[in-house]
This record gives sequence, C-alpha cells and structure tokens, in this order.
Amino acid sequence: MRRAPWVLAGTVAGLVGILSFRSSPQKVTLSTLPTTASPAAATSTSGGNATGGTAGPSAPATTASSGGVVSATGPQVNYFYGVLSVRVTAAGGHITKIAIASLSDGAYAYSHYVDSVSLPMLIKQAMAAQNAKIQGVSGASYTSAGFAQSLQGALSSLKLS
Repeated sequence: MRRAPWVLAGTVAGLVGILSFRSSPQKVTLSTLPTTASPAAATSTSGGNATGGTAGPSAPATTASSGGVVSATGPQVNYFYGVLSVRVTAAGGHITKIAIASLSDGAYAYSHYVDSVSLPMLIKQAMAAQNAKIQGVSGASYTSAGFAQSLQGALSSLKLS
C-alpha cells in the first residue's frame, strides 16, 4: 500500500508529459534527396523539379532532346505517407538518371526521415536493375511501392519496360 501513491504520481506525471508533447512539422525539399546518375548522364538534359503534388494520378510527361536522350516523369503516386513521382532520363535504351520529380510527405518528421534514407537506396537499386523490379527498402514498404509504381509509369512511357 505504501507504493500506491508513488505509482499514481508517476502515472500522472507521465500522462501529463505525453499529453503536453507538441511536434513541429518539417518541410521537405528536393535538394536534400540526392540523385544517382551514370557517367553517360553528363550529356543528358536537366530535369525540371517540382515540389508538392496531388494525390491523383497524372499522365506521365515525356520530353526528348537531340542525341537520343529522352526523359519521362512517372505519375504522382499516393504511397500512404505522401505523394511522390519519379523522373527518368534514358539514352540508347539505358537509364542514365533517376530523380525524384515531386515529393510531398505532409511535412511529418518521421516521413521526412524515412524518405531521406530510403529514396537514395531505391534510386541506386533501380539504376543497378535498369527497370522497376527492385527489392525495396526494409522499413519503407509504402515508399518502396510508391517509388516502384511511379518508376514503372515513367519507364512505360519511355517504352523501356
């Protein structure tokens, strides 16, 4: 019986601490996410980056330039924690550059952390595979699935797979 007041006081103190916790959202910028390019990408065109986005699917955008370098942006995919789209640049039937065209993860700190860690890994996997059949990143299942879906849309519009 002597421990009851201490247990009750500790419970109340913990509950007050949890209820008074306030987090501040962080803004995600595309400059924090690196892109991976092969040596052939030095001749590629620069892709336009857009921030934000809507959850609805959009038609993949395709651009071509001289020298056989083509680019396409995959559809915006809602991956549960946000919306992302992938931009692919290819030359001679090979992927030369993959970048994140748009990313909106609701400015939640956890989503920002998961995206900043997993997206560079996903880009590296896709560059190595040269298609959208990637393994994904453990702990980032939704991000991996959304990335692969947008990547597949961009590759389909480029008629690469």
